[in-house]
Amino acid sequence: MNFFYFLDAFTGRECDSKPQAVEKMVITENFLEIQTVNDPVNSIHSAWTAMLNKSNTGEGLFTQNILTDNSQLHKPPHLENCKIMNEANQILDKRIENEKLPPWTMWKGFLNNYPLSTKDKQQGYNSHQVTSKDAYPPWIKGSDEENYPLTREVQRDIWVHQHPMNCRDPSVRFLVTDWERIPGFGMGAQFAGMCGLLAIAINEKRVLVTNYYNRADHDGCKGASRSSWSCYFFPETSQECRDRAFELMNDKQARENGIITTKENYTTKHIWTGSIPRLWGSPWSYMQPTTEVNGTLIGYHRKMDRRWWRAQALRYLMRFQTEYTCGLLNVARHSAFGWEAAELVHSTRISEYIEEKTQDSKSDIEEYVWSNHEPWIPRPLLSVHVRMGDKACEMKVVQFKEYMRLANRIRHRFPHLKHIWLSTEMQEVIDKTKLYANWKFHYSNVRRQVGNITMAVYEASLGRETSTNYPLVNFLMATEADFFIGALGSTWCFLIDGMRNTGGKVMAGYLSVNKDRFW
Repeated sequence: MNFFYFLDAFTGRECDSKPQAVEKMVITENFLEIQTVNDPVNSIHSAWTAMLNKSNTGEGLFTQNILTDNSQLHKPPHLENCKIMNEANQILDKRIENEKLPPWTMWKGFLNNYPLSTKDKQQGYNSHQVTSKDAYPPWIKGSDEENYPLTREVQRDIWVHQHPMNCRDPSVRFLVTDWERIPGFGMGAQFAGMCGLLAIAINEKRVLVTNYYNRADHDGCKGASRSSWSCYFFPETSQECRDRAFELMNDKQARENGIITTKENYTTKHIWTGSIPRLWGSPWSYMQPTTEVNGTLIGYHRKMDRRWWRAQALRYLMRFQTEYTCGLLNVARHSAFGWEAAELVHSTRISEYIEEKTQDSKSDIEEYVWSNHEPWIPRPLLSVHVRMGDKACEMKVVQFKEYMRLANRIRHRFPHLKHIWLSTEMQEVIDKTKLYANWKFHYSNVRRQVGNITMAVYEASLGRETSTNYPLVNFLMATEADFFIGALGSTWCFLIDGMRNTGGKVMAGYLSVNKDRFW
């Protein structure tokens, strides 16, 4: 039996492992046999894997590299250059001096860095003419009709609220809080709780500052990012405001005068079911009815305001991924789609073009235009999240065959759909995928639950790093999929739906397996 090295998809570390059977997201024994037959594709895939073993953020994958046959290695279309992406986003998350907003121009991504010629400037060609007040946050995709109402305006206003011009201005007040860590609280509950605290901060005109995040308290999060939300996503406010807030935490008078508050100043009811910010009116009252429950589109329900707000709050908190999170997604995409990407690259015979170029050459359109395209994944892609286990104490759980019945409904309308990104904690669900040979399933290589142990016990058995990284990767992949099937009775699915509806996917719709709940 062959042994090989591969990246652990959820720690980003190199593992010495035996080939795993059946699972698509790991290299199976049969997979290795196929690779041996198809040497050119295997060479490309193996080279990408070796590079990811060195750095899952892709630093070595976007320079010219040589394969064993002396041909040049094509850049992997399914991976992201995390370092470059992070540097670009840092600029977009920082205010220009004396300006209200960052340089959010109407030009996209790396085109903002395009060096205009002297002739262009002399003729009045100006990429920054339409900036700031007329531009929108660059993390919002799609048209206004493809997102929840007022998404662009709300995201801009939250950013401004969380980034005051002068954090030391006496009028600036703060709400400093740890992430919830009550035993048994899942990651979805933590996200929902922080959305409630952001609502309180906005209603009270305070800057929200997050502190200890227990799920980032592991060796994968390095330096200052350990135990912090900033391990996974950009901080919710500027470093200047964070410094000022923690300084005031030691000031007894500031606490007594209400300049600074903490989570303990608010009741559970206030955090979880408190007032939704009304700065933008009631945009939830005209959300498009694109969610189907039991065969019927849902127009109005009693949780529409909270559904809209949690979507806005979480979209802001997750507006930009860090290099670490980007690297985790690189590994997940490579594990799932790397072989197909290698086949695509080989089949185009693009190496003939690459060999004609000088080693360091890179055209402007590659550097400034095509670099803005997202990493390749096979589309259309359907994400299915199957929640079972101890969720039965909160809602009626639905068997996998019902999820697949809905999947086949989507496929009937979109017959070219064949890929499913499956996320579930239950091994029995993975086992049942064998019954659906006409679908291509992709899922994470992680030990799953057998029986009805609690989620808390299951997560503890995986360890902090894996139990955080693998669901987060599944969550983010679900937000990027073309279609989604889940259970609205699950907070996790509720939040995935919110991220999709602030990510340009409103018109993809949402099929829920719940027939008795829609909030």
